[in-house]
Amino acid sequence: MKLSDRLLAIANLVPKNSIVGDIGTDHGHIPTYLIENKISKKVIGTDISKGSLEKIIEYVKGLGLEDKIDTRLGDGLEVIKPYEIDTLIIAGMGGLLIRDILEKHKETSDSIIDFILQPMVASKELREYLINNNFEIIKEELVKEENKYYEIIYAKKGKCFLEKEIYYEISPILLHSKHPLLKEFVESKIIASKKIIKELEGINTAKSKERYVELNRLIKEYEEVIVEIES
Repeated sequence: MKLSDRLLAIANLVPKNSIVGDIGTDHGHIPTYLIENKISKKVIGTDISKGSLEKIIEYVKGLGLEDKIDTRLGDGLEVIKPYEIDTLIIAGMGGLLIRDILEKHKETSDSIIDFILQPMVASKELREYLINNNFEIIKEELVKEENKYYEIIYAKKGKCFLEKEIYYEISPILLHSKHPLLKEFVESKIIASKKIIKELEGINTAKSKERYVELNRLIKEYEEVIVEIES
C-alpha cells in the first residue's frame, strides 16, 4: 500500500505496536498500511457511510486482513468502547468537528493515549480546545499536496502552554524546528488575508470594519513569525 504524502505523514506518527481507531477511515488506506508494515497490532476503521464501509470491508477481505482490521459503521467515537484503542486518528475533517467528536465521547477519548489529528480547516480552534482541555501537543507536521497545506497534530494528555496568541494559528513546534514549508505556509496566509481585506473595501458595516482591523493585526503577526523563521 503506497500512501499519499499527507496520509504517510499521519501514519509515521503512529506508535509501534499500537491499537488504532481510524475515524472516518474513507478508503481504508491507513489501516491497511499500518497492518502491512507491522506498525499496529490491530486497527478499527470506522465510517459514517454504509456504502463506503462496504467497499472497505471487501477491500480488507481481499487482502486477507479481516482478523487485524475491524470495520465499523458509526459516527465519531460512538462505536469505540473506552480502553479499546490506545491511539486515535481523525483526519480529513474540520477542526471544529474533530473537537466535537473528542468532547462528545469523553469517556472513550479520556481512555486514549495518543491522538493524531489532521484538521482540514479551523486548526486554530482545535489547538485552543486541546490546550484548554489538558492535552499536550507533542509534535506537529506540515505537508503540501496539490498546492494545499495540511497541518497534522500529535497530542497526548498533559499540560501545554503557548507563549503567544499567534501560536494557536502557527505552530510553535514547526517554528522552532524550522520546518522547510513553514515560511511559504505563513506567506500563503498573508496572501489570503490581504485578499479578504481587498474584498472588504467599500463595505461600510460595523462587522466589516471589525474584520478589517482583525485581519491587519493578523497580517502583522504573520510577518513577525516570518522574521522569527528567518532569524
